[in-house]
Amino acid sequence: MFGLGPWDMMIVLVIAVLLFGKRLPEVARSLGKGVTEFRKGVRGIEDEFTRAEYSPPTPSRSTYEERDEPTAPKFVPPPMEESVASTESPEKATT
Repeated sequence: MFGLGPWDMMIVLVIAVLLFGKRLPEVARSLGKGVTEFRKGVRGIEDEFTRAEYSPPTPSRSTYEERDEPTAPKFVPPPMEESVASTESPEKATT
């Protein structure tokens, strides 16, 4: 661990006990919580980065609302002409 041998670890442990004494468990606990919070923060940043990298961009609502609605030309039937040929029977039209 960190390239330290067993004697080096013993020296670090003795110095820690001399400096912190009875507060050593409290210091170790707060150090562990700090490391855990740091890892959560890094994981959150990584998740946000991968989501932004792989998700397609979503169109904003303002650009959709600014568009005009598509319109088609209105169908107007031709006016009905009253012609004599269409109202008369074919027999009368030939005479």
